[in-house]
Amino acid sequence: MKAVAFFNNKGGVGKTTLLCNVAAFFSQELAKKVCVVDCDPQCNASQYLFHDSFLEGVIEKPSENIEALFTGLMAGEGHAGKIPIKRSASFSVDVVCGSPGLSMAEDFLAEEWASLNTQRGLSSTMVFRKGLQSLTDYDYVFFDVSPSLGAINRTVLLSSDYFISPMSIDIFSLKAFKNISAWMGKWRAHWAYSVNSPMLDETNPTVRDAKIVKGANFIGYVSQQYTAKRDASGERRPVKSYDEIAKQIDEQIDEHFKNGLRPPSPFEIGTIPNLHSLAPMSQSSRKPIFSLTGRDGVVGAHFQKVKDAKRIFSSVSHEILERVS
Repeated sequence: MKAVAFFNNKGGVGKTTLLCNVAAFFSQELAKKVCVVDCDPQCNASQYLFHDSFLEGVIEKPSENIEALFTGLMAGEGHAGKIPIKRSASFSVDVVCGSPGLSMAEDFLAEEWASLNTQRGLSSTMVFRKGLQSLTDYDYVFFDVSPSLGAINRTVLLSSDYFISPMSIDIFSLKAFKNISAWMGKWRAHWAYSVNSPMLDETNPTVRDAKIVKGANFIGYVSQQYTAKRDASGERRPVKSYDEIAKQIDEQIDEHFKNGLRPPSPFEIGTIPNLHSLAPMSQSSRKPIFSLTGRDGVVGAHFQKVKDAKRIFSSVSHEILERVS
């Protein structure tokens, strides 16, 4: 099982749309067993994967969503023995649904991080790593997270094997890479120092496990939401205004991500142009973009766009698979 977080410090980059469609492609087209864990208190992935009538009942019960990982832990009763799993039939993936109540864990995890040189602090900070040990039957676990540089996302990235950065082509996304590299470099160094504290009992299983944990490796970015046109060879490419910013992305990564934080080259995993009305149509139907049909509202030229979308998500998914295998 490999755990992959989809993360960017900038919001509105299409992170959840990318994650859910890649998850569906992995399951439906690549025959992989996938679990999506919604760690964003806004619950966007859960809203995309399930209809409101179902999700409302799940969110009302902490034992049925992501809060289940924290209820006992925050009460000093240890880690959850069971993770609540729901099935999204249309996306063909299992899901640990999100909850707005997860935001309460932000302060808790920040306080536990401050006591990282104690076994309790270490154990609490490894809450998602403990949870992943219950998900080993899956080939891949995809984490959807908020754009925050906070304690929840730090804990997710600490426990994940890899992270992918979805991004829109704008100058604000360029700035985000500098923030992410500085943030990750700081907490990774603090983690490495803390797990080797002489105050910890090296024979303790949690301490031994913590020494193995290094944090997620950056495997590249996916450019999204740009306007494209076909060149003389028929290939779809960003129009000039987007292309000028796109050329700066690799420069930013090359400048700010050093040593163990640098992704493999080429840094770009793939590109997804603006899919226009297909994205909201997919959200309303709770179906992958590449599975939309006439029953979902697809008409005329949109049928070709659905086929194009499947080819695009296929390319991105195969490249991700190559980088995490």
